Amino acid sequence: MKKTDLEKNKGLKIMGQMRQAGSPSRFGVAAQAVPDRREQRKLDQAAGLVPFAVKLPQDLVTRLRERAEAEHRPLHELTAALLDAALAAPPAD
Repeated sequence: MKKTDLEKNKGLKIMGQMRQAGSPSRFGVAAQAVPDRREQRKLDQAAGLVPFAVKLPQDLVTRLRERAEAEHRPLHELTAALLDAALAAPPAD
């Protein structure tokens, strides 16, 4: 291998390491950081939350998001409360 090829490979290796390193914590960002996916999954499991994907019409999702913002609640809490209330009501025949 030529010396230029070796230097090029070193440069590529350094660039790859820089991409994987992430950005440094500044100005208290680390204090406000959201847990990564694995940590968030563990926190959700400890709280008894289970992922449950459903497909809903866009207008319904928009109304849910607007109501969650108006009530200052997370979307998952509002959805759980609404489903619980709907299931607790007697069935309409």
